[in-house]
Order: sequence, then C-alpha cells, then structure tokens
Amino acid sequence: MSNDANDSSDAESLVEEHEQRINDLVADVDDPAELGADEDDGFSMQLAGLELDRRDFMKAGAATGLASAAGAFAGCQTALPDGKTPSDSGGGGDGGSQGASASHGHFVPPGEKDEYYGFWSGGHSGEIRVIGIPSMRELQRIPVFNTEPARGYGFDDQSSEMLEQAGDYTWGDNHHPNLSETDGDYDGEYLYVNDKANGRIARVNLKYFETDAIVDVPNVQCIHGTTVLSPDTKYVLGNGEFRAPLPNDGRDVNNPEEYTALFSAVDPESMETAWQVKVDGNLDIVDTGKEGRWAISSCYNSEEATEIQGMTRDDRDYAKVFDIPAIEQAVENGNYEEVNGVPVVDGTRESDLNSGDEPLVRYISTPKSPHCVEVGPDGKYAFIAGKLSPTVTMLDLDKIGEVDDPADAVAGRPKVGLGPLHTTFDGNGHAYTSLFIDSQVAKWDIEEAANAELGSSDPVIEKQDVHYNPGHIQALEAMTTDPDGEWLISLNKLSKDRFLPVGPIHPDNDQLIHIGDGEKEMEIVADHPAYPEPHDCVFAHRDKINPATTWDKADYEGEKPFVTAENSGVERTGENSVHVKASSKRSEYGMYDFTVQEGDEVRLTVTNVEGVRDIIHGVAIPEHDVNLAVAPQDTREVTFTADDPGVYWIYCTYFCSALHLEMRSRMIVEPSE
Repeated sequence: MSNDANDSSDAESLVEEHEQRINDLVADVDDPAELGADEDDGFSMQLAGLELDRRDFMKAGAATGLASAAGAFAGCQTALPDGKTPSDSGGGGDGGSQGASASHGHFVPPGEKDEYYGFWSGGHSGEIRVIGIPSMRELQRIPVFNTEPARGYGFDDQSSEMLEQAGDYTWGDNHHPNLSETDGDYDGEYLYVNDKANGRIARVNLKYFETDAIVDVPNVQCIHGTTVLSPDTKYVLGNGEFRAPLPNDGRDVNNPEEYTALFSAVDPESMETAWQVKVDGNLDIVDTGKEGRWAISSCYNSEEATEIQGMTRDDRDYAKVFDIPAIEQAVENGNYEEVNGVPVVDGTRESDLNSGDEPLVRYISTPKSPHCVEVGPDGKYAFIAGKLSPTVTMLDLDKIGEVDDPADAVAGRPKVGLGPLHTTFDGNGHAYTSLFIDSQVAKWDIEEAANAELGSSDPVIEKQDVHYNPGHIQALEAMTTDPDGEWLISLNKLSKDRFLPVGPIHPDNDQLIHIGDGEKEMEIVADHPAYPEPHDCVFAHRDKINPATTWDKADYEGEKPFVTAENSGVERTGENSVHVKASSKRSEYGMYDFTVQEGDEVRLTVTNVEGVRDIIHGVAIPEHDVNLAVAPQDTREVTFTADDPGVYWIYCTYFCSALHLEMRSRMIVEPSE
C-alpha cells in the first residue's frame, strides 16, 4: 500500500471516530419524541473530498474524485418540511469579491463609501478589523492586544506601558466586539472587546479608532463571552470560561469540585473590575436584556469535569440569568468576599443568596452544551442555541422574575438543525441561526416558534448553505433595539475549496448574504477570505460613527507637549537622561541632527504639525527598535537607551511627499569617555 493510501486511510479513520463521537452525543439529547427528531439526523464531517451529502458520508480517493465531490457539495440544497422552499441561490455566487448579484447594491464603485462600518474581532492576531459593508473592503486594522509597527502601537511609551500593565503578554485572542450604547442604540463612542487567551477586556476609542484602555481582569484566566449592559453601557460584562481555584494560588489544585467560574462586571469609564460572581459550571457567551436588569449566560460542563467525556456526559446544562440590581445590592450590603481587591459574590446553586424568592442567579436547564445567548431587538426573548441539541431555547425575559420555577419562563424551543451556535435578527420578526454541523443558516419565525410545540421544526422558513461550518453570524445592527436588516454575514470557520490554495493553514470564509426586509429568500453574494481566526463582528451605520480626521491636541494637553519647529531641541534632564523634542512635517524633522551621550536614557517626543488629513509621518531608529507613526496634530513619545556610540539615522516610514526619501535626521551618540 502506498504512503498516500495509508495517509488517506488514517484520515478517514480519524474523521469516522470524531463523527461517531458527535453522533453519540447528539443521540443523548432529550427525548427524541419531544424534540421531533428525525431518525436520519446524523452528523457528517464537512471535509472537502470526504462527502457528497451531509447525511451520507462518502469517500473519494482520486484527485478527480476530490474535486468533483467538493463541486457537488458547493451547490447542494436542503428540503424543508411542509413544502417550504430553500433559497435557490445554492452554494452562492462565483466566489469572487464582486459576488453574483450586483442588483442588491453589494458593489460599491470607486470613490463611493460604504453605508455601514463592520468591526471584526481579529482572533489570534489580537486586533480589530474595520470592514465596510456591503463592499466587504477592509478599511483599517486597530491593534488591541498585539503590537503593530504600521501604527507604532506597542512601540510608543503610552501604548507599550498600557500593554505592560495589562499583563505584558505577547499575544491575545480577541473574540466578541461590542459597541457602546445609549438608549439601546449605538452612540459611536467606544468599542469593547475581550481577550479569551489572557482574561482581558479592552476599550477602543472610536474618535481616533485607537485602543485607549485594557484591564487584566483579576481572578480569571479566560474571558470568553463579553457584552455591554443595555441600554446605556452601565457595565462591560465578561464570562470567565475556565474553572479554577479561587484564589488560584496553589490551593485545591487537585480538587476540581472546588474550582469555580466567574462572571465579571467592568466599569466602562474607569476600566476597573467592579465586582464578580462565582457560579457552577463553565460560562460561555453572554448577552443582556434591554432594560438593564438581566444578563443571560450560556453554560457548558455543568458536570464540572476536567475532560471531554465528563463534560459532555449529561444531556442538559444550565443557562444562567444574572439579576444585576440584586448583585449590586449584595455588594452594597457587604455580602461578598474580597479576592485580589475585587468583591466576589457567591452565585453558586447552593449559595444562601440564591435560596430566597429573589435569587441573584437563576439556573435554567437547557439542552445540551449551549454555546450562545442573544437577546432579540425587542428584549422579549433570549435565544440560547444548543450546540449538541438541534434546538434553540427561547426564554421569556418578562417572566423570569415572576415564575417560581425558572423553567416556566421557557417560551419556545424550535428545532432548527444540527449544531446551532449563534442567532441574529432582521428586526422583522425573523431569527437566523448558524448551523455548524449542517453548514447552513436557518431562518425562522420567532412568534411562530413561541406558539409551536417544543421541538417543532414548523417555524423554520428557509435554509441557506454556507461554506463551511459557520460560527457567529450577524445581521446589520441586530444587537440594537432597531435592526436594519438587508445584509447578514456568516463567519465560516472553514473555506477548503473556495479559494486558491495557500498551504495547510487555510483562510476562514466570511460570506455576505442578502436578506432584504426579511420577506425575500436569502442569497449569498460574495465570499471573502479572512485571516484566521475572526470570531464575531458588529455593525453600525456610518451616521453613528464620527471619527476625527486629525488629532485634537486638547485631548492630550497636560499629558504630552505639542512640539513645533521653534521649540524643537535637546534638554538634559539628568546626568544620564535627555529629553529630545522634534516637530515633523513634509519633508523634514524639526532638527536635522541632535547629540546625546553614550548611556543616556533618551525620551524622544515628536509632533506632526501638519493640519492636513491623511499625512502620517513615521519616526524610525531601527538600531534602537524605535518605530512611531504620528498622525496630523498628534504627539507620540518613546523612551530608549543610547547604549552604543555612533551615528544613527532617523527616517520617515510613511511615504508622505515627493521628498520622502530625503526626510532624515541624525542621532549622534558620543562616547562616554
């Protein structure tokens, strides 16, 4: 047998093993009759060349077979019950950036601007990506948990100190961007995003599209779900996903039953942790109602195991509903323990604070390993997708505080398909749920689901194939009280056969789907490869975002000087320290050269005195790892040590004028003896 044949056999064996595990887990969920489960609702790995149909796992070994299988799958459709028809758009377009349907206004001509800002989490890159909608053109990247030479982020004193004080990690994994709100609508002031890897939450100032604060949340290793408390951004809320001892100082390391997960509230102005609530199980995604009272979190591993078999043993987990005013009252009353400077309230199921008629945390049984929570635009329902159940559980938020048994607040549980992960809304009574295993988006009627029997698939209107395995999906302004509809983005984890091959690590695939006013069929109009691994995105109409085109020096007055050509110069501030101040403009710095002594600590302050938008001046001293990007009317500072005597050229890294290459200065470091 050839090596290729052996490799193919091994690959198929691994796929079959994983497929069987998922089938076993799905089979354990609830009573099949209650959920209306079909006998043929099995799982099939969506691997190009290993399937022709998501129900029949077929293998093709030859290269021609692989290509034909991928092509056959690209156009597949799924029949719906009761004669409902899926979209006839099939696999969607030609895979190109222009898409298949310019009639929907997807194409934005040169010189014209997009209608919406899209803010994508950058995943492992630690950045936020700004993308125009509907063109899907990338407009900017905002470094958050990463250093970025093009922006000078992590190289100037201010941003490097911010990163250092927030844990001094070398990377971040951002997942869930959220825009600040006033009266339930985006106010254009800030964007907040979490770092799953290191338990941090950051704030991006949307006046300058620049990160201005990061908090390393105490007592947690991982912040996964993050949201703002509607309607007025009272808190930024973060789910601590990983259970650990509290405090995690070496105690109880071998006693997992003593581990806990933490729900954290961060003050959006001070960016300090206000309080935390410890709970049972692992927290996942979080969203809030529209009235400022309820925060709802999905939870998996209610078994509180430490390995996968134990984590997926039971067919039910618990969604958690946090009563924010009740938690605040508990903190005010002193009903907490302080751990590493933060009040920690006991919200576990056995807590005395959960024993009365007004528990701090309501635990609601939901199937199985639920992954997400999204609250609809009218604030009536919270939608919790089952991940290992084919259903979405709807909680009536008006009933949560009234019923004796929180389970009585379950208003509906439509069966939407295999692997539901996330739900979004068009504002016209429809929900859209991503189906990771089925590689589809399911569109369904919210009120019909509330009136149908639990487990009914009748509310499902339409399904659209996507490529492949969608995670988050977002419709325009779906997280506000007044969504815009029109467009939906499916953030697909796999792209396999959709783009030119670029080695074993493939891009993700963000697909633009036209949904109109919700009355039309869904239609994929464009594929867009995405560098791994964006998790989520959020959209705001361009009228709600008002970024500055040049800096307002009043915003840093008293913190940094504004240096002109006239006050450029060198000031000795100590025996071994100097302050070098220089202006920059096309095509010269305020000093052609300056002299310091070997061993001096040099504080270099540079102001871009230009008043013209889009004229950036760089300041690079490569041998000293200096790399600044200074926007018009901005001032940036960096501190370094001039260790070695010599001549060190300073040059502009941004092509700013016809004399860009001549824009130079010299740092002369004289020997100390």
